[in-house]
Amino acid sequence: MLIHAGGEQMFNSTDAQLEQLQAEFADRGYVVLPGVIGQAERSRLIDQIRDAIDPTVGPAEFEADLGYPGAPADRSAPGGRTPRRLLHAYARSDEFKALAANVQVAEVLGYFLAGSFCLSQCHHNCIMTKHPGFSSATLWHQDVRYWSYERPELISAWFALGQETQENGGLWVIPGTHTLDLAAQRLDADLFLLPELSENQALIQRAEAVELQAGDVLLFHCRLLHAAGRNESDAVKLSAVFTYHRQDNRSQTGTRSDRFPSIEMLSS
Repeated sequence: MLIHAGGEQMFNSTDAQLEQLQAEFADRGYVVLPGVIGQAERSRLIDQIRDAIDPTVGPAEFEADLGYPGAPADRSAPGGRTPRRLLHAYARSDEFKALAANVQVAEVLGYFLAGSFCLSQCHHNCIMTKHPGFSSATLWHQDVRYWSYERPELISAWFALGQETQENGGLWVIPGTHTLDLAAQRLDADLFLLPELSENQALIQRAEAVELQAGDVLLFHCRLLHAAGRNESDAVKLSAVFTYHRQDNRSQTGTRSDRFPSIEMLSS
């Protein structure tokens, strides 16, 4: 159900709502929880992020390092020091620890994952800083292609600290693609979907923009195909992203998913 507080639309769960959300998530691979983060909390987080952007407080990933469409050619080019992601968000402050452990989000995740679950410190666990002018586009991909766990059953939470639209590079998703096993020949060398293939074009035609209001949280399956455009607005778009998995869904030893220990979020 939705309740209103302080003029903002907010998420409040009931057993029936959780059951409905789980059915939607199973069908589409994503759900949006409205108004989870209040204005005061967002303001504190945004102030911390702005302090960490200029000068950049690492570890960070820069647009120029990835070479995605629209990114500066290298760090010496105009905009070459534009940060794309501030890494290790959970360890940056108590406020970001609290965000990752948000009670409303944890309740939904606990219901979806049906057991004790953990936050991965290896994947996402970052602050997305999409800057106008120098931001890049992210092509169609499934996050699980880059992750190594016993089961492909992870869920990411995208916390919108401001409004997210098509104009400022908000996410696009292809509903239901979390159930697909994509053949390797449908992907390029970097594991992005090849848009020129007819079978991939049919998928992309089903894409939907996920427009979020400040304070909303998008939960999406690690196998859901998603993409994002460049920020064509005149303001930086800020988001925090964390990924969660059941405690018994272990990372594979020796992989990048096993670099740092996961953090238990909720006990059954």
